Amino acid sequence: MFACFIDRLNSVRTLALVALLVACAPLSPAPSAQPLAPPPPTPVRVVADTLHGVVLEDPYRWLEDQQAPETRTWIEAQNAYTTANLDRFPFRKEVAARLGEILKVDRFTSPIERGGRYFFQRRMPDQEQYVLYVREGLNGPDRVLIDPHTLSPDFTTSVSIMDVSADGTLLAYALRKGGEDEVEIRFLDVASGRETAEALPRNNYYGLSIAPDKERCYYSVHDERGTLLSAHRFGTVISADPVLFGQGLPPEKILETSLSEDGRYLLIHVYEGSAGTRNEVYYSDILAGGRILPLVTDVDANFFGQIGGDRVYMSSNWNAPNWRILAADLKNPARENWVEVVPNGKAVIESFSLVGGRIYVNYLDEVKSRVQIFEADGRPAGEIRFPTIGSIDALSGRWEGREAFFSFQSFHVPLTIYRYDVAGGTQEVWARTNTPIDTERIEVEQVWFNSKDGTRVPMFLIHRKGLVADGACPTLLTGYGGFNVSWTPYFSPSAAYWVDQGGLYAIPSLRGGGEFGDEWHRAAMHEKKQNSFDDFIAAAEWLIAHKYTNPSRLAVLGGSNGGLLVGAFLTQRPELCHAVVCTYPLLDMLRFHKTLKGPYWVSEYGSADDPEQFAYIRAYSPYHNVRPGTAYPAVLFVTGDADTRVDPMHARKMTALLQAATGSKNPVMLYYDTRAGHSGGDPASKEIEELEVRLSFLMSQLGVEL
Repeated sequence: MFACFIDRLNSVRTLALVALLVACAPLSPAPSAQPLAPPPPTPVRVVADTLHGVVLEDPYRWLEDQQAPETRTWIEAQNAYTTANLDRFPFRKEVAARLGEILKVDRFTSPIERGGRYFFQRRMPDQEQYVLYVREGLNGPDRVLIDPHTLSPDFTTSVSIMDVSADGTLLAYALRKGGEDEVEIRFLDVASGRETAEALPRNNYYGLSIAPDKERCYYSVHDERGTLLSAHRFGTVISADPVLFGQGLPPEKILETSLSEDGRYLLIHVYEGSAGTRNEVYYSDILAGGRILPLVTDVDANFFGQIGGDRVYMSSNWNAPNWRILAADLKNPARENWVEVVPNGKAVIESFSLVGGRIYVNYLDEVKSRVQIFEADGRPAGEIRFPTIGSIDALSGRWEGREAFFSFQSFHVPLTIYRYDVAGGTQEVWARTNTPIDTERIEVEQVWFNSKDGTRVPMFLIHRKGLVADGACPTLLTGYGGFNVSWTPYFSPSAAYWVDQGGLYAIPSLRGGGEFGDEWHRAAMHEKKQNSFDDFIAAAEWLIAHKYTNPSRLAVLGGSNGGLLVGAFLTQRPELCHAVVCTYPLLDMLRFHKTLKGPYWVSEYGSADDPEQFAYIRAYSPYHNVRPGTAYPAVLFVTGDADTRVDPMHARKMTALLQAATGSKNPVMLYYDTRAGHSGGDPASKEIEELEVRLSFLMSQLGVEL
């Protein structure tokens, strides 16, 4: 549930959007290489560590000090080198202009209804950031509540909704600077549009709920004290907030909290990092005194709960590899009284929502979404149908409500937000993203290939109808393969344009994700992590063997855990591709757990502090498997100061090491933005700028000419 990386629209899918922009022009043969100036020199200062009897030499440990003057000088020199090389590509302005046409369109987020008011965000074509609105009634006028354009001169401050009171009169919103994970939380009186005197300081928050009486709120936070659940009574100082739960939890624990709609029950999840194989669930009956009691603490499985009335419904992989949904009466929550309302089946339960007294279950059936509806007791009650295969985000609505909202998209269907009427079982478009691209010429295939160990792995291919597999199509392969994150069909308008020009985009459903349930995830955790790399390598080999492309016309892209993926691909099979874009990556896997959010990911990868885990991590850690003199492909690393999740030191150190080690004439470059980070929130112009950098690099390397 808590993947270590940005919400999937902001991270995985944004990275894929970048990938798919590569061929926004007719494709031509790759030009002959021209001599490049050498990269800026990086001093070598070896630091030797001994881990479990093994001596490890790190030549660029000094680059871990992000604020050191010499590090800042090095970053400036690297950016200058990158700019000089990218300026050799003659079509940068044209790429940026086309990106502006594609990305600067009217965009919405799904609304949240409270007290007859609808809260949502919208970014118009001429705006840099999403503006927060309220609509008075379903068809009433829209009113601006928070316009972030007034909050910072460079438009790098963004806002998002944290919670809205049950009657729709009090709004809690997050204020984010750059791409940081940390936010400040403020409160707004909806009727007047004025901020209240309340504010929670900049920090990492994992849930906030306003009580129905609007006298207090509950929030979970990770700060210097640890991971804590606190209650804040409005009108009092934050420092006096009582800690209700979490004291003594180790730093790798994540604590999430939510409040039932009627304000009676507080539900608490405690996770073992971002992708642990088990978690704990607690609850509190506030009306009965507020004592926090255990619901699940002794089962080696995961449980994700939501409250509907006096029941908690929990999706779980306990004795259910494809997940099931259990229900417990909070007035009598003993385990022997639990009931199974939705059983484990062939399709994977990806998520569920509680709306209008019913359970809406989002299934993944061979990596394609479908939604089945169940009564509270588990009786089937229909389904929600879609125009084609695709993906939906979980329905948003209320247990006692009569409507829900969800978004649907596919590779050839733009993001569309629907309003669903619970009583009538009908749906209507609430908002649609219109893009200046004809998508009728796009074809989507799902093919299967064998990985190294014989495992069958599916892959989506998106291309123009009638594509001829002549072995020369510029192809971009991207993936993730970790943290139980599923990559399902999504829409990118720029990708559609690229495909229409003859490019091919490929996305395999790698092990480590959640596309095929718990076993698919566990098949690439800890000592089995190499399986996700093998799947990715096998995907590239399949594309080449089936004459879709060849190594000189193949590029790979990945970010975060996907950055580790392409980093391993780069160091293990450099001959398979011509270009690599590696964004916000983990690369020094022997030290990842020592910085920023690293402790959260030990549950996925293991830790070099453990001698057995050290051995298998060292075997694939990209930073420790660079071989001097190897003919590496062209590489662009992307990161920035505001990444407070994955330490930018990974990209800095790997850039220096690969520049010194490569035996080819292909460039190794770093694009380093002092304001960019992991959590999105970039202004539109900044988004276009960063995409243009990646695209110019990829287009120049693959020989794409306007």
